[in-house]
Amino acid sequence: MYALFALPLIYVLLFKYVPMLGNVIAFKQFSVTKGLFGSPWVGFDQFERFFGSYEFWRLLGNTLSISFYTLIASFPFPILLAIGLHYAKNERFKKTVQMVTYAPYFISLVVLVGLLLQFLDPRTGILNAMLGWFGVEPINFMAEASMFQSIYVWSHVWQNVGFACIIYLAALAGIDPSLHEAGVMDGASKLQRIWHIDIPSIMPIAVILLILNTGTVMETGFEKILLMQNSLNLRTSEVIDTYVYKVGLISQALNFSYATAIGLFKAVIGFVLIVVVNGAAKKMGQESLW
Repeated sequence: MYALFALPLIYVLLFKYVPMLGNVIAFKQFSVTKGLFGSPWVGFDQFERFFGSYEFWRLLGNTLSISFYTLIASFPFPILLAIGLHYAKNERFKKTVQMVTYAPYFISLVVLVGLLLQFLDPRTGILNAMLGWFGVEPINFMAEASMFQSIYVWSHVWQNVGFACIIYLAALAGIDPSLHEAGVMDGASKLQRIWHIDIPSIMPIAVILLILNTGTVMETGFEKILLMQNSLNLRTSEVIDTYVYKVGLISQALNFSYATAIGLFKAVIGFVLIVVVNGAAKKMGQESLW
């Protein structure tokens, strides 16, 4: 029996825990020629450099605003969609809605961003063509820094809402039918049964998912942001992940130690957030991770 755990355990150790040893270069001035052990220790100099940088607050603000915007916007819609589908009478309609909302999840980010660029193009985009019917001048949406985060978040909701609602549909299907039967006998309306039976039943799952999502607040979806990013929207689109990529991999003066220190800072913040939210959920009497 224990042999079944060997392969997953080896995978976790090799690809999750062993790479953590590389975080030691965050406290060194790493040099490729000197290697991991030959590079000199610099303590917290890399962290102090980042915290003292003029870009620190902008990067942190953009990262947190995009993450919390995504978290708040994407949390209720899968629940609402699942409840709506659960009570749908027409099976064909129900399956059609599931397929339409679930399909975008399988679109790659490259294709998704390509569709966004085409859809929002100021000359040939469908949205600008529709706005033109009402006499509105073409808008270069991707060049508007103030619109970047909304475009990112709502395209994320559209792509993931169908997949995210599956777990809630499973939870709703597991509710004891006798609870609804008792509610009907007591004269409860459908809305009252949703509020007093369905929502409390799926709330433990919702809380667990919220805790897990809170732990990824500092993870903003690096690939998608990088693909959507341009020099005109950089003010609101530059986040910690894209900054680390540029500093650590494509900058003329590569600084692996500096990039690692920033990544380690991000990981620590994510860990603290998940501990705090988990503790808050436990105090409120909700489900928790531990």
